[in-house]
This record gives sequence, C-alpha cells and structure tokens, in this order.
Amino acid sequence: MVLSLLLAASSAVAAGRGHQAMLTLDSHLDTPASLDLPGWRIEDAHDVDIDFTQVDLPRMRKGGLDGGFWVVYTPQGPLDAAGKAAARDFAFRRLLSIRDMVASHGKTMELALTASDALRIAKAGKRVVYISMENAYPLADDPSLARSFHAMGVRMLGLAHFANNQFADSSTDPGGPRWNGLSPLGRELVKEANRLGLVVDASHASDAVLDQLLAQSRAPIILSHSGCKTIYDHPRNVDDVRLRRLAAAGGVIQINSFEHYLKALPRNTERDAALGALSDRIDRPGLSVTEYRALLAERRALVARYPVEHATFDDFMAHLLHALKVVGPDHVGIGLDLDGGGGVAGMKDAGALSRITTALRAAGYDDVAIEKIWSGNLLRVVAAAQAVADPLTP
Repeated sequence: MVLSLLLAASSAVAAGRGHQAMLTLDSHLDTPASLDLPGWRIEDAHDVDIDFTQVDLPRMRKGGLDGGFWVVYTPQGPLDAAGKAAARDFAFRRLLSIRDMVASHGKTMELALTASDALRIAKAGKRVVYISMENAYPLADDPSLARSFHAMGVRMLGLAHFANNQFADSSTDPGGPRWNGLSPLGRELVKEANRLGLVVDASHASDAVLDQLLAQSRAPIILSHSGCKTIYDHPRNVDDVRLRRLAAAGGVIQINSFEHYLKALPRNTERDAALGALSDRIDRPGLSVTEYRALLAERRALVARYPVEHATFDDFMAHLLHALKVVGPDHVGIGLDLDGGGGVAGMKDAGALSRITTALRAAGYDDVAIEKIWSGNLLRVVAAAQAVADPLTP
C-alpha cells in the first residue's frame, strides 16, 4: 500500500514536470478586465475566493500556463452611432491597457504577433501575450477599422457576443436571428480579416454564421471558447456535424469551462439579481481601493448566503474528451474563459491547469497529442491565417 502511494506520488510529480515543459496557451483569457480593478496588479498573487479573479503571473507559473490570447472584450450595446462610437473608444482603451501591461512587465511578458513568436517568448522565460477582440461591435460600420486594431497587435477577431450586431447573428440573441448568419457588412469584414491575417473566431456566433464562415473564409476558423452540443444542448455549443466540418476545413474548437455551457444548472433568480446589482456597483468608475474591497466583501457574503450547484472538472473533461473523440487531437484546444465566467469546481483558476494534462494522460493521450491540444493546433491556425494575408500587410 505504501509503495503504491509512493509510486503514485512520483508519477504525479513527473507528470507535473512534463506539463511545465510543454508550451501551454489558452485562447481566451478575459484577464484584461482585471487590469482596471482598483489596486489590482498582474504580478501579485490573488485568491479567487477573495477577489474572484483567476489569472495572474504567480498562478500562471503555478499552473504552467505560458500565456495565450488576452481579450479585448466589449459588451454589446445600442446599434446607433453613439453606441458604436462609445464601443470603439472602449475597445481602444482596453487594448492600450494590455499593451501597457506588457510594456510594464518587459522581463516577464512579451507581445506575440506571429505564430512563431510563442515558443521563442516562452523559451525566454516570459509569458506570451497575443491579443484578440471579442465582439466586432467596436468596428462600427467600417470593416477597415480592423486595420487599426491589427496594427496595435490584435491577431484574432470574434464577430459577435450575446446579441446580434451589425456584422453577424449571435447564438443567444433572445430575439432570434437578424441576418440569418453574416450581414453584408459581415461578409466584407471576413474578407478584411483574411487580408490582414486575423484569425476569425466563431464562438458566440450562430450556427448559420459558422456555416457561412466555413464557406467563405480563405483561412481556417477557430471557436476560441466553446463546447459540444452532444454533451449539453446549449445554443453556445456546437454539434458533431459542424465539428467535423470545422476540422475538415483545418479549424479548431477550443473547449471552454463556463459552467452554464457545460451542463444544465439550476438558477437562483434572487442570487442572480443581487449579484447583478452588486456588479453594477463594482463596475462603477472611480472606485477607491477601500471602496472596492468593501464591495468584494459584500460579494463574498452574497455567495455564502446563496450556495448553488457548480459544474465540475469532470463536466469540463466530458466536453474536451467528446471533441477529441469526434475530430481527434489535431482539431481541439483549450480556451477556458477564465476571468470571463469560466472555471469549475476542481479547476477554479489558472493555478490548477496541470489537471488537464494529467486527465488527458489518464485518457490515453501521449505528450505529443497533449501539446497539440495545449498550443500546437492554435498556433497552426494562427500561421494559416497569416499565410493567406496580403503580403503587403504590415
């Protein structure tokens, strides 16, 4: 008994070393939202149970996460001129905050612009910072504005979010489709994205959008943070037929850990309303550190007052293993949506990510396949998108 325990412990240590040696990238990190929190710093160690954030440099080191795509996320707002202008300005500010984070941590982080940058940066002992844009809403009615975001480092573009916008239908708009897929402006944006070498991201977009992207795009498509409809029938998830079409076109599905997309969970409307009202107060600009910490204490009290069932690490793995079964290890990756609602019981933050490697090994995948899942497939799609770009694109 003692010998078997020692052997198991030794195996776990060896597996941990192997995970740390892999190039590991997450395709959807919403952590840039944390950069604007009062007193919050990426170099400090935070506790998800204290301030509810999930990614920082200490936890990335602990979990063996080399980096990934750091998201410029813009909430969907009114589709009028004022709303689009406000969204444009917000997105540029968020992009600048990512650039400032990298510039302020030159010894530990570096901006990645090409597929080949990631390994070089990781070998130098730094964290890899690609930039993506979630929701094309800030581009207003001008697909050419994507050039400005590209020039500032954006290398992935998600077309929609929770609601339909001027470019594409969302999978979750309560009013149903507006365009039955891409709008005419959206088709122009896809052409511009291909010309620039931007990876086109179909997460959050409707099934019709994915179908049309697969038909139109000259480069493979990514689902940067999605799940499998066979495991849980949710509009945000993708059916097996489309997964196979995605793979046949060279694309990749990156499996997310947003618990309400992993399984059916009971909702507590009173809890949701209280947390929503509190979030509005936390998001108020100009908060002092003291005010912010007091609001966090209120949030911890609310969470304790309304305990709920959570999805688990096994629920996440069910989606990951199903995708691997359907399309194989050349077309599956990791995009957990940390700091954007992701995280499950047993994997609540970036410090626990080696569990994925351990579970994949237990499922029979070797390290070659696992490193494809962690980074190889994602970087292949980045390289393929850049390969079809206009050679004159800076």
